Parts: sequence; C-alpha cells; structure tokens
Amino acid sequence: MSILWENIVISMVAFLILFLLLSKYAFGPLFTVMEKRRELVKQQLDEAANSRTQAQAFVDEQKQALAAARKDAYDIIDQAKQTSVRQADDIIAQAKNETIRLKEEAARDIVSEKNKAVEALRNEVSSMSVAIASKILEKQVDEKDQSQLVDQYLKEVGGKQ
Repeated sequence: MSILWENIVISMVAFLILFLLLSKYAFGPLFTVMEKRRELVKQQLDEAANSRTQAQAFVDEQKQALAAARKDAYDIIDQAKQTSVRQADDIIAQAKNETIRLKEEAARDIVSEKNKAVEALRNEVSSMSVAIASKILEKQVDEKDQSQLVDQYLKEVGGKQ
C-alpha cells in the first residue's frame, strides 16, 4: 500500500480550513458562553459566601440579643425579689411600730384607769372617814363602842367592794 501524499495534504488543508471556520464561528461563541458561565458560577459562589457570612453575623447578633434578653429577665426577677424583701421588711417594721404604739397606749390606759381607781378609792375613803367622824361626833362613845363602830364601817366598806 502506498501512501498518497496528496490525500494527506488535502486532508490537512481541509482540517485546517475546518479548524479556522470552527474557531471563527463555533469556538469563539462557545468560549464566550463558557466564560460567562464561569463568571456566573463565580458570582454565585461569592454571593453564597456573602450570604453565609451575613447569616453567621445574624446568628451571632441573635445570640447576643437573646443573651441580653435573658440578662434583662434575670435582672427584673432579681429586682422583683429585692423589692418584695424590702416590702416585707417594711411591713414587719410597720407591724412592730404599731405593736409598740398599741402597748404604750395600753400602758397609758392602764395607768390612767389605775389613777382613776385610786382617786375613786380616796374619795370613797375620805367620804367614809367623814361619815365615821360625823357618827362619832353625833354620839360620844367609849373605846369599846368606838371599836365596834370602826369594825361596822369596815364591814360596810368590805361589803361594797
């Protein structure tokens, strides 16, 4: 078999013409489309990275907001506890003060009533003394009669109580 050089040259020239036509009309637009696709994919990857970064920042922000809300809630609870303890102490102090006031008032009332009773007893004793003296003056008695008279009046005083 013999090699035909003319066929090889014609095949090479045809291949070269085909390559030139393909590069001008097919490869150029194909490479342009592929480059646009590559840039689109690159842009989408960049956007995905940005979105991921933004999402992470948002998650971190939400965690901080949640931590702040928890801290505020704990502060409110702590403040409520302190307020309730303070109010309980105030109520206890007021009750103690009221108790002391009532005791003092009762003591004053007792002293007042005692003084009234002593005064009434004095008035009673003085009126009895006057009555005894008037009875003694009405009749002159000896010691025995006087002793009986005093005993009688003491019995009368004892009976009145």
